[in-house]
Amino acid sequence: MPLVPMRQLLDHAAANNYGLAAFNVNNMEQIQAIMEAAKETDSPVIIQASRGARSYSQDAYLRHLMLAAAELYPTIPIVMHQDHGNSPKTCKSAIEQNFTSVMMDGSLQDDGKTPATYDYNVQVTADVVKLAHPLGISVEGELGCLGSLETGEGEKEDGHGAEGKLDHSQLLTDPAQAEDFVRKTKVDALAVAIGTSHGAYKFTRKPTGEVLAMDRIIEIHRRLPNCHMVMHGSSSVPQDLQDLINRYGGKMKQTWGVPVEEIQLGIKHGVRKINVDTDNRMAITAAIRKVFAETPDKFDPRDYLKPAREAMKEVCVARMKAFGQAGNAGKIKPTTCAEFAKVYS
Repeated sequence: MPLVPMRQLLDHAAANNYGLAAFNVNNMEQIQAIMEAAKETDSPVIIQASRGARSYSQDAYLRHLMLAAAELYPTIPIVMHQDHGNSPKTCKSAIEQNFTSVMMDGSLQDDGKTPATYDYNVQVTADVVKLAHPLGISVEGELGCLGSLETGEGEKEDGHGAEGKLDHSQLLTDPAQAEDFVRKTKVDALAVAIGTSHGAYKFTRKPTGEVLAMDRIIEIHRRLPNCHMVMHGSSSVPQDLQDLINRYGGKMKQTWGVPVEEIQLGIKHGVRKINVDTDNRMAITAAIRKVFAETPDKFDPRDYLKPAREAMKEVCVARMKAFGQAGNAGKIKPTTCAEFAKVYS
């Protein structure tokens, strides 16, 4: 099966009222975990790489790993997505590396840390759409900066994220502005700012409406019922994984993530893509720590990478089932990007 454009999966998810987990990857074992979970649950998948991941893995390795996944799992529709592209140049390089979907994060300037103006965001996002759509490649945009409503600060991970104090107008997507943004840019998906952030330390307590503004999603969906929304920074940071990491020598501070039930509420109101990374990192780390602690004589990387891969797979299976994408892979007739270009013409 060829790698498919993300818009095809988003449209199917919208028509059938489910969400799609988008899993970040850096290496072979992570891709294997995702694909085994997809096979077990019959789920379409979005696999994504940040600029940091592309640098770590090197594009050629990543490209061939994705092609191997498509070859080994011919019944699973797979999207290869660039996460948080900082500039049209970055998005162009992803397209040249066979990515079938790109994110132009124009909420920040191309340094990846300075909040950008609205007009700048519209311009660079529209530029990427004009580049990608004739090739059948999907485009995700972002309106608003990821960051904490508790601290008023932006967040940074993998070298990307707003720095310093931000006000609520920057940390929360304005629904009226979202209408204008989608109309002007013609993006396939819109990442919204609602108080989520990357990494494990999202909230100091179980989030309520004061720090996780789900009402913004509900209002944007009311205004834009056909818009595919994206929740970034949406790992749930499970307590059992925090405990397991600390039981085997880790020092994670107590923290809270985005509850699965809040994500499910978002799915009911137009969220179609949910980014998950931290939960998988935690599962891998907990499994490796356990092997090191219980069998310190082990030195073959396979002895700890196999259980790490299995632990990540379990998280992926749980998210695929919770978001409703399980059971849908076989219902999708794959479309190549070249074929999908006709949709935009």
